[in-house]
Order: sequence, then C-alpha cells, then structure tokens
Amino acid sequence: MNQSDFLAAALRNPVNTAISDQLFHLRLPDAWIVAGCLVQTVWNGLTNRAPDYGISDYDVFYFDPDTSWQAEDAVIRQLQSQFANLGVKVEVRNQARVHLWYPQKHGLPYPALASSIEGIDRFLTKNTKVGIRRTQDGHDIYAPDGFDDIAGMIVRPNPGLNFSKANYEAKAARWKRLWPEITVLLADAA
Repeated sequence: MNQSDFLAAALRNPVNTAISDQLFHLRLPDAWIVAGCLVQTVWNGLTNRAPDYGISDYDVFYFDPDTSWQAEDAVIRQLQSQFANLGVKVEVRNQARVHLWYPQKHGLPYPALASSIEGIDRFLTKNTKVGIRRTQDGHDIYAPDGFDDIAGMIVRPNPGLNFSKANYEAKAARWKRLWPEITVLLADAA
C-alpha cells in the first residue's frame, strides 16, 4: 500500500471526506483528521465491511498556541455544530494544551508539543500514527511508519513516554473483537 492507495481507501468513508473538507474550509491551524477512523476505514475495505463499521469516533487534532480551556472549548463547540449532521462522535483536541491535562488524567508524562504531528507520533499503536488534511492541491498525509502495518492489519505497540500497556491491551482487545483478522503484537514487544 502506498500513500495514494491509503488516501483513496481512507476517503471511501464519506465521514472522513466530510471532516477533511470542512477542516480545510474552516482554516483551523495545523488541523488533521487522525488515527483509528482512517485505519479502520482501510481495514473495512480490506475485509469487505461498511466503511464506517466499528469506528467509535473521529479524531481531529489542531494546534493553537492559545492553551486556554475557553479557546479549545469554543473550537470543540464550533466543530460539534459543523459536524452535527454527520451523526458521529468527533473528538477535537488542541495539541498545544495536551500536556496541561494528560499527566493528571493518565498518570504518565506528556511533554509540551510543537505541532499536531508530534501528537500523532504519540499514539499507542504504530499503525494509527497517521493523519490527513486537505490542502489547496489535494491532501497532505502524515505516516512516519508507512502503511505496511495498516495494509497487513498489524497492531504494533508504539513505545514512548506516554505508552500504557493496559491502555494498549484494552484498545487492541476491542479492535480484535471487531476485526478478528488483525494481528495484535504483545505490548511487551515495546
């Protein structure tokens, strides 16, 4: 699977397309649709399931140096209103402020980030370290680990400061129930 194949497969889910298009028009700073909603759409295509099968939410990252809760809440409310017609749960997070709440919520360190892609780099699994955003000329795709694990339906731990074996195992178990075709590598492999 190459970049073009991945993008075509991810955008076969009309929700991914709608969110990507809307983020482009809103001009939210450093905004990406990321992670599971992209990968799981690809898995659904590989396994002949409906494009939105098993997707619990659609994650949007953006990066705004205003780290106040009020600013993020305003963006969350705006996007909830914009995406209400999609009938799905959209999770919106300003990556500039994750370090302010993550350690308290999860009990793990989370240094300040400088961009949304740094947030993508911290996902629990390597296969979900992906993001797309629409541009004037098409789409940008961020996938530092490539597409082999996505195409091979392999779930691999992504070790790092905020890696949690328990969270990884819970996420992988949920995915395995929904997509029994996936191969889950042990968290100890991290």
